[in-house]
Amino acid sequence: MRDTNLRSVVKGISWRAVASFDTFVLGYLIFGNVVHASKIAGFELLTKVLLFFLHERLWNVIKAGRLPDGTVAPWRSLVKSISYRFWGSLDTTILSYLVTGDIMFSFVLSGTEVFTKIALYYLHERVWSKFTWGRVYEKDEVAVAAKKAD
Repeated sequence: MRDTNLRSVVKGISWRAVASFDTFVLGYLIFGNVVHASKIAGFELLTKVLLFFLHERLWNVIKAGRLPDGTVAPWRSLVKSISYRFWGSLDTTILSYLVTGDIMFSFVLSGTEVFTKIALYYLHERVWSKFTWGRVYEKDEVAVAAKKAD
């Protein structure tokens, strides 16, 4: 089983909607400034959709935790959540520092997001694991390859 590029894009957009709202709320609570919170969340739309897409494509080649019936083991979702959060936190720290100039609160924001985003990402992964749209299974891959050969 593997996921199509389109599934990764759509999944990335749905995740970014959830994650940007979380970043905006936390940014406002931490910096106390709606403009800063909006800019940080806005810049993340640009950087993190690409980051999410690349992360999904990397995980697409890792078969561990993919079950024969097409579902995904919960531990795979957790490990994916943690691995994405490392890169996401680095991105958040850099962007929030560039917007605010305040390195301490930038680390507070990215540190807080470690907890909120891992939980939200895990839930997002579990919801997406219920949908088969955009998944290609081995027997389907053989059929697709045969059609391309014709």
